[in-house]
Amino acid sequence: MTEPHVLETREALKRAIHVERLALAQDLAELSEAQWAKASLCERWTVEEVVAHLTAGAGTRMWRWLLSMLAARFNPDLHNDRRLAKHRGATPEETLRRFREVVAGPSGPTGHTAAWLGETVVHGEDIRRPLGLVRTPPVATTTAVARFFAGRDFTVASNTVIAGLRVEATDGPFATGSGDLLRGPTLSLVMGMAGRAAACQDLEGDGAAVLRARLGSG
Repeated sequence: MTEPHVLETREALKRAIHVERLALAQDLAELSEAQWAKASLCERWTVEEVVAHLTAGAGTRMWRWLLSMLAARFNPDLHNDRRLAKHRGATPEETLRRFREVVAGPSGPTGHTAAWLGETVVHGEDIRRPLGLVRTPPVATTTAVARFFAGRDFTVASNTVIAGLRVEATDGPFATGSGDLLRGPTLSLVMGMAGRAAACQDLEGDGAAVLRARLGSG
């Protein structure tokens, strides 16, 4: 397989974030009230709350992000809930309008651009899967996220959950590690590394059972 163009520069990663935000905004345009209130793959949040969380990530500068973490005594759940509440609208329509306003905005509060691309991709799936919506981002996009996730634990314990596994994409060049084989589409590997047990149904190999057990889904 010919390796696709790799998103190596920060500017390329930023462009990918804007593309994924725009695609999500378009998917959200026709949702009903019931769909906005539906539980996402983020267990604590509805679809609307995940959208507000994405808006908060794009609309919060580093110094405010650090102050918010300090005020929350470095409790990430409390920090995220407070930022989400600030950026959620009075109605789903207002929440969507606020999200649209940041589509072309900053990538995130810190310079970890690949991590914020991961946030956009993963939370897009958190929203779409429960709603039965389908989008497969470009392989170059999901590969950039997979490589970042495999290299460290940052906003998710992505490196930890694949420890001791050989992880291989079936649709792109991503491959890492050694051990029991975990194989599947790059997007599903990204979601598994982000702790989403629902992604395990798309994965195969002896490592799939290991990942399911680590994520508490079997």
